[in-house]
Amino acid sequence: MTVSATQSSGTSATPVESMNSELAAADPQLVGNDALLAAVLGGCGDCIKVLDLEGRLQFMSEGGKRVMEVDDFAPLKGCPWPDFWEGQGNIAARQAVEAAVAGKPTRFFGEASTVKGNNRFWDVQVFPIIKPDGTPSHILSISKDISETVEARQRPELLNGELQHRIKNTLAMVTAIARQTLKGDDIADRREAFTGRLQALANANDLITSKTLQDAPIRAVIENALRPHLQSEERFSLSGDDLDLPAKHAVSMALAMHELATNATKYGALASTGGRVDIRWQVDREAENAEEAFEFVWQESGGPPVEAPTMEGFGSKLISRVLAADFGGHVSVDFHPTGLVCTMKAPLPQQVG
Repeated sequence: MTVSATQSSGTSATPVESMNSELAAADPQLVGNDALLAAVLGGCGDCIKVLDLEGRLQFMSEGGKRVMEVDDFAPLKGCPWPDFWEGQGNIAARQAVEAAVAGKPTRFFGEASTVKGNNRFWDVQVFPIIKPDGTPSHILSISKDISETVEARQRPELLNGELQHRIKNTLAMVTAIARQTLKGDDIADRREAFTGRLQALANANDLITSKTLQDAPIRAVIENALRPHLQSEERFSLSGDDLDLPAKHAVSMALAMHELATNATKYGALASTGGRVDIRWQVDREAENAEEAFEFVWQESGGPPVEAPTMEGFGSKLISRVLAADFGGHVSVDFHPTGLVCTMKAPLPQQVG
């Protein structure tokens, strides 16, 4: 396909003559109407450009300036059009100019930023503008913004990658749980603990996947993890700022809540009728120390006297080490006589890789 200004040979009509004929049939006032041409170029969402045979930018439509975020075209006039592209896009643009000079149309897809630096994906068609003698006089380039289409195609790939990454991490965590829980000769109690931990892991993943791999509210994560241990509403209190947890943090928090609740049921506040657990967290986005912008506290009271264990079990390791590692912070577990207190200070979850 080429663009011709006048009839070059024979009796067949040129594209311009055909267009004028069709416009005249619709309304004679449309023929040669500069206002019509300006309206078409301004209303079109594609970036329509005219280049010289050296590939230098000579003209850009009003609609093109809008989509390319150009406030002033003057500094761009005369700039080499391929230089707007990088990598493969630059190569494709140079080849398109060479093809147009040879009288051949081309098409390519590429990535390039607007004048204001916003990245876009483009479907680009390049045509020679043919003179009456059959040789090119200029080059016409039409770029269509297809960013939304490309991003829609890429989104399933990104989600699939995130899902595979999560499955890999989950399997690694299951393996660690199994090794620590089921070792030894007598595994009856360990089997029960293992099942409970797997269920907590499954519940956490259910909450995350129900939100299509998005962040999960911290309150929902905690409530979901505590549900199997909820003897009555009065035994727990939850208070804190609204905060969404990324998937990794949500799983770690759910497992930690399960371990703390299990320990409280066996030995701590939930082992007696008068015990209770207060859970609170706060977010300080203007904290002087960004490493402590998020603070979380699990505090037990009203249970039997507490003594520090002589050995650190897997549950304690999960709370003090895994939780701290995933949140990028510091976790302390203090066995006060009046009740266990677990405290974590960490950066805001969204700021941890």
